[in-house]
Amino acid sequence: MMTHQYQLSGLTCNGCSASVKNILSKVPGIQSVEINDTRNEATITMAQHVGTETLKAALQPYAKYQIADKEVIKTVLPPTTLNGSALSAAETDQRSWLETYKPLLLIFGYLGLVTCIAAHYSWMLWMQYFMAGFFLVFSFFKMLDLRGFAESYSMYDVIAQKIPSYGYVYPFIELALGIAYLVGFNLILTNSVTLVVMGISIIGVIQSVTNKRKIKCACLGSVFNLPMTTVTIVEDALMVVMAAVMLLMIQHIF
Repeated sequence: MMTHQYQLSGLTCNGCSASVKNILSKVPGIQSVEINDTRNEATITMAQHVGTETLKAALQPYAKYQIADKEVIKTVLPPTTLNGSALSAAETDQRSWLETYKPLLLIFGYLGLVTCIAAHYSWMLWMQYFMAGFFLVFSFFKMLDLRGFAESYSMYDVIAQKIPSYGYVYPFIELALGIAYLVGFNLILTNSVTLVVMGISIIGVIQSVTNKRKIKCACLGSVFNLPMTTVTIVEDALMVVMAAVMLLMIQHIF
């Protein structure tokens, strides 16, 4: 048994990593494949020697994925930038908290401002519009790369891990919830569904964060390189709390 390290390129999300791992694991002689998303490296354990050309041949049908000996690829890979899909370990470490979560903060800022104006300072209406915008925007980003999101989501969500197809359905659930909040459709039912959906979703997030798994958050699909941290927990918890508060307010009104 022997272990070798290789450099990868073309990985843009957790789904890409999962796909490459799955492809290489099927190569005869390969016992295990571990992908380091941060460094874009693959650690492959072999029962017998498998040449690099054989690994390249396995990935050939998928043009965006490239593999090479670690020593060779370092001299030919172009440097990545902060606006690229894949970041080197050094660049990831250099990014400040604000730089990392800037897309998420901007989205929440825009939603908060616009929905506050639209709601005419009504607390109940503001939450309804904010949740509508939240689900519509987040479902949009997920659908830009539905397959990539589904594969990434299956790495930590408790339902998607057992039923991978749930990852393909989830963005449409968010879309439906967004529309329901926007038009004010049966808010008791809409908020109840949100409590269940987001309540289940946050379980996988909490497990990943508490286990200190270094994986990417799939909340904005594969468009942005966001790590899975307590920020993701706060994001999901906010939706759960808002849904619960709206339910309490509706019951108090009636």
